Amino acid sequence: MFKKLKITCDEATTICDKSQYGEATLFEKIQLNFHFLVCKICSRYTKQNNQMSKIYKMKANDCKDKKQCMSSEEKELLKKQLQELEA
Repeated sequence: MFKKLKITCDEATTICDKSQYGEATLFEKIQLNFHFLVCKICSRYTKQNNQMSKIYKMKANDCKDKKQCMSSEEKELLKKQLQELEA
């Protein structure tokens, strides 16, 4: 049973990406959560990936009405936010 739950880090990141877009199956999500118990790096990757997607979605919604999306100040703020995620 546990052999079916074990996945590699590459498989975990793939499932993470699929899950983010609603394409992962329930079993894949279970495998991913099981993998998080033993791999904190993949857990962190998932958190950062989700956070980055939220940031980009917020910016994309703001950009729909503007011709030029981000000012220099906004770019610097986004850069700082991404660096904070890495820390």
